[in-house]
Amino acid sequence: METGFWDIWPFLLAVIQFGGMAGAAIHVMLTKTDERAAAGWVGFVVLVPFAGWVIYLLFGINRIERRARELRGQQHDMLLIAPLPARSALRATEGIAKLRELEGLARFGQKILPESFESGNAIRVLLNGDEAYPAMIDAIDRAERSVAISTYIFNNDPVGRRFVDALSRAMDRGVRVRLLIDGVGSWYSRPSLIPLLDERGIDYARFLHSFMPWQMPYLNMRNHQKIFVVDGRHAFTGGMNIAEGNQISADPRKPIHDCHFRVEGPVVAQLMHTFAYEWNFTTGELLEGPDWFPEIAPMGEVVARGLPAGPDMGLNPIRWTLLGALAEARHNVRIVTPYFIPDATLRTNLSLAAMRGVIVDIVLPSTNNLPFCDWAATPQLEWLARAGCRIWKTTGPFDHSKMMTVDGMWAMVGSANWDDRSLRLNFEFNLECYGETFAGELDSLIERKISTAHPVTRQELADRSLPIRLRDAAFRLASPYL
Repeated sequence: METGFWDIWPFLLAVIQFGGMAGAAIHVMLTKTDERAAAGWVGFVVLVPFAGWVIYLLFGINRIERRARELRGQQHDMLLIAPLPARSALRATEGIAKLRELEGLARFGQKILPESFESGNAIRVLLNGDEAYPAMIDAIDRAERSVAISTYIFNNDPVGRRFVDALSRAMDRGVRVRLLIDGVGSWYSRPSLIPLLDERGIDYARFLHSFMPWQMPYLNMRNHQKIFVVDGRHAFTGGMNIAEGNQISADPRKPIHDCHFRVEGPVVAQLMHTFAYEWNFTTGELLEGPDWFPEIAPMGEVVARGLPAGPDMGLNPIRWTLLGALAEARHNVRIVTPYFIPDATLRTNLSLAAMRGVIVDIVLPSTNNLPFCDWAATPQLEWLARAGCRIWKTTGPFDHSKMMTVDGMWAMVGSANWDDRSLRLNFEFNLECYGETFAGELDSLIERKISTAHPVTRQELADRSLPIRLRDAAFRLASPYL
């Protein structure tokens, strides 16, 4: 009697399941450095037939790390942040030395990432798209040589089309334009902006974009950076996407409060270097020469450096700088972020700072565009409130702002949120800034947010009903991927 496929298919399925389960479990044990994450993945692939190891293959493996590290070795030296000239480096060191309490943080920071601190920078806060977008479009209209933009979301709406019009005008003047949009972020625009970019002939690329199923493993690793550089001298960065919702004066259907930052001075070269690296990674084109990297004169008093971070790095510079800043804090820490799901180490350091007597203010939006992120965050807020951290929920529209200050002398702004997605999976860019004037300006902005915010008390968190507590606890388990 002949044996057909339908007679042996249960055996084949068992072999496939065992092979997939065993292979995934072995890979977890050999590659995962966090014991709890490793134990969780092993349990998942063993206890959930087929789906367990398939989900691990899609979302649990950092496939981009090897590719990105190999690409670094192939890229031109121009893409590495060069050491500062001795005199500029000395000025930066002296600028930090004036803030004696933070000298240790600066030394720690250079152990984590060797990029130089740059003195002589001017950084200006721009509130919402009402201030940021006109300044950015005006910069494009004044461009003489180059425009480089990296963004997560670029919507096909009135705001997005104004940017496209400005880029088209720049190209008509002979300006070199490069636009990098995240591959997943580009899906947010309905209708898509891509046909308009093609029609205008704008040189754009989508970061790790593919509709092919075999490219799905890259889905989790997104370019979340917000970098905008004109003529290699004038820059904007922060957390703001290009979307009508940020322009509050237009009365959008879903308004979003946010802030962006105009940056001038030598540190702009570090923003441009980061863009050039990501552009080369995506397209293979090397951006070099004075159109992209001119000499830059000092413009202000802020000492700053760029913190590019991504899953291709062994130690995430943004996460480790946050830890260093919490350890150095003596008087106050103020954090504003839309998504707050810190890992256990960050949560412990926040608690330790509060228990040392440091005033720790954590300012979050009361209305979130991703409610499940709020649910996952709530158990952590309860633990932090017990340690003495002060939790605030802002009133009004969803607040997408991202900033942190320490002791009125140090600040960090940029694209990264306080969650695993930003600090483990995404490519992000933050600015680390030393200077009482800029940190003081951010402190004043945060204080204005707090003045109208709702204080979240320990009692309020403890009084959640059992179903709500179970919901929050369930979403907390998924926090590494929210």
